[in-house]
Amino acid sequence: MIDYGDLPLLGGAAFLAALVGSVAGSGGTAVLMPVLVLQFGVRDAIPILTIANMVSNLSRAGFNRREIVLPVVGWFSLGAIPLALAGALLFTVTPPEVLLRMLGGFLILMVAWRRLSPRPPRIGSVRWFAPLGAGFGLLGGLLEGVGPLMAPFFLAYGLLRGAYIGTDALATLFVQFTKLAVFGGAEILTPALLTAGLTLAPFMIGGAWVGKLVVNRIPERVFTLIIDLTLLVAGVGFLVKG
Repeated sequence: MIDYGDLPLLGGAAFLAALVGSVAGSGGTAVLMPVLVLQFGVRDAIPILTIANMVSNLSRAGFNRREIVLPVVGWFSLGAIPLALAGALLFTVTPPEVLLRMLGGFLILMVAWRRLSPRPPRIGSVRWFAPLGAGFGLLGGLLEGVGPLMAPFFLAYGLLRGAYIGTDALATLFVQFTKLAVFGGAEILTPALLTAGLTLAPFMIGGAWVGKLVVNRIPERVFTLIIDLTLLVAGVGFLVKG
């Protein structure tokens, strides 16, 4: 359960995370993840974050529903769902301190990835999203917030703005549904964690809605800088703490 005294901090972080994700297309998790890990610990933070992100992605997919490219979602999900199942099962048996170190390394890796700005060759066939979905499904099932790593491949297929944001959100939802099913079966997703995640839902929806309104008005580099600084500080902190 979320203490009402902590709600302004957690709600504000959730709103900002959804706003950043809606404008930049990915990376909003970097804003919310460190706050949740410090508040609840990594073992509980990931399920809460998954629920919050699922609500945000539902909102983003809904707000951009007319621009979603369904074939991309279908092929991505074909590869992602089985591997997300494996990643989520791996999460259930991994010690918390190992998860924390993995999370720290992952966040620092994302900063390097974003700074290097890798540009994969243009993807001409939608079927390439099946193996891509498999790789990102495994990583997304184990951790959370793989959007910055996925972004170059969606962009390489020619998805821009609303098409990218909506398609990425819907494809990611299938990974998150799979994770929550595993967490529920393993009794990791307790009623208290479910309540905590749902408590943040209105803030995520509000942030996604505002992000849709301002997506073409705010320089993306502002959010990119926020994301990278947050990732770097949190990553180093998690490595040290782990």
